[in-house]
Amino acid sequence: MNEAEGLRQRRPVRPQVITEDSSAQEAKEGSTYSSKVFRVTFLTLAASVVVPLLGVTVLLDCPIDPQPISLKEPPLLTGVLEPNIKLRKAERLWENELVGPESIVNIGGTREDEPMCGRPLGIRVGPNNTLFVADAYYGLYEVNPGTVTRDGRKIYFTDSSSKWQRRDYLYLIMEATDDGRLLEYDMVTKEVKVLMVGLRFPNGVQLSLAEDFVLVQETTMARIRRYYVSGLMKGGADMFVENMPGLPDNIRLSSSGGYWVAMSAVRPNPGFSLLDFLSEKPWIKRMIFKLLSQETVTKFVPKYSLVVELSETGSYRRSFHDPNGVIVAYVSEAHEHNGYLYLGSFRSPFLCRLNLQHV
Repeated sequence: MNEAEGLRQRRPVRPQVITEDSSAQEAKEGSTYSSKVFRVTFLTLAASVVVPLLGVTVLLDCPIDPQPISLKEPPLLTGVLEPNIKLRKAERLWENELVGPESIVNIGGTREDEPMCGRPLGIRVGPNNTLFVADAYYGLYEVNPGTVTRDGRKIYFTDSSSKWQRRDYLYLIMEATDDGRLLEYDMVTKEVKVLMVGLRFPNGVQLSLAEDFVLVQETTMARIRRYYVSGLMKGGADMFVENMPGLPDNIRLSSSGGYWVAMSAVRPNPGFSLLDFLSEKPWIKRMIFKLLSQETVTKFVPKYSLVVELSETGSYRRSFHDPNGVIVAYVSEAHEHNGYLYLGSFRSPFLCRLNLQHV
C-alpha cells in the first residue's frame, strides 16, 4: 500500500468539544443509572419480604370461610340522617361498673367467661312483672326475684348462628353465612317453632304495637325484615327497611308509634366504608383474619355512634349521632322511657341516658 492509499483510508479524528449540554447529558445518564439501581434494589427487598409473607399467609389457617355478599351503595347522610353531635348530650351512668350492657342489663365477667356465665342479649317485661331474658348461650329464661324458669308466654327471638358464639360476632359478620333463624316460643305447648331461616346474623326483634308482625334486624345485610304472625299475611315475610346507613343491632318501640334502631357500626356516605369494601372480597377477609385477631380488627372500625328513629312504616324520622364516640360508643340499643333514651352498648363499661327534650 502506497502513501496515497494510506492517507485515503485514514479518517481524520475530530476534536471533542465539551460543553455544558454534554455535562448535563452525562449527569442525566448517571442519574438514570442510579434510579435503575434503586428500583432494582427496592423491588428485590420488597420481594424478599412480601414473598415469604405471602407464603406464610397461604400456609396459615383462617378461622372463617367468608362468603361474598352484595350491598347497595349506602344512603347519603343527608336530610334527617345529616351528621350531628346530639348523642354527646347524653350522660353516662354507672361508668366502669358495667361490662357491655347490651340490652340495659348488668353483665359481668369477660368475653372468655361468656360460655360459662351466659350473655343476655335481650330483655322484656313479662306478666306479673317478671322478666324474659334471651341468653346467647343458655336460651330463654323467665326471671323473677325468687326463681329462674325456661317457660313463659309466646316470645319471638333470634338464633344468630349455628356456628359462631356471641363473642365471635365479628367472625359472624365477616363470614356472612346465612345460618340465622327467627324463632317462636309457645308458652302453652312449650315448643319452639322456626319461622324464618337463611338469615345473615339476625339480631334484635320487636313485635309491632298491633302484634301482627315481628321486625328482625339482619345485621350483616344492613336491613330489617318483617314476618307476619297474624292477619291475612300470617306466615308471610317482606322487607321493612333496606340498605340502612349502618349495621342494625337492637330495635325498640318509640313513643311516637315508630321504632328506635341502634347501629353497631356505620356505613359512611360520603366517606369510606370498610364493611362495604370487604363485602365482595372474601380473599382479603381471609388474609386479614389469618394475620389479625378479632380484637385488633375491631380497632380499625370507626367508633361512630348512630341511633335512628323510624316511623311505623319504616321511613326515617330523625337521627342522633356521636361521630367519634366521644360520649356514646358501640351503641347496641336505644330504649325510651319517661322522656329519656337509655342507650346500651356491646362493649362500653357504662350506660348512657339522653334527655329527648334537649335534642
